[in-house]
Amino acid sequence: MYLVASFHHCLHTEIAIAKVEELGIKKNQILAVPLEKKGETRHIFDTIHHADGISLFDGGAILGTIGMVFGVIYGFVLEWGPIIWGLIGLAGGFCLGFLLDLSFSKVRHSKGRQKENDAELFVMVHCDPLQADQVKKVLLDHLALGVAVVQGP
Repeated sequence: MYLVASFHHCLHTEIAIAKVEELGIKKNQILAVPLEKKGETRHIFDTIHHADGISLFDGGAILGTIGMVFGVIYGFVLEWGPIIWGLIGLAGGFCLGFLLDLSFSKVRHSKGRQKENDAELFVMVHCDPLQADQVKKVLLDHLALGVAVVQGP
């Protein structure tokens, strides 16, 4: 029987492995695999296949539309007319929205907050079915993000 647990890479993981060894599980029955983090790249546009939640286009589109509407409205009383002022409002609003989105996303990104579900390390333990409940309890007590039990051959 195999137990697979995901952890943040911290001291609790090492303590959990030591406690599992105290239960009589040998070192060659425990496998700890750290995950490589991929560098996060920002995209201006989200695609159908990938949306990272950091789209910089949305704020620009919204403020561009608002700027265009105000440009057209006030363009009737200004000298260059509604079309030119609408285009100026569109360009100005889009640039303002893009810069605001860019600055807010940098602030959010620089805080370095980590999602609760981000697993950095997987621990796999091969044990007898009689020991599985004890091992699972030890792993969960030491801040495992999740534990899965897999029936082995």
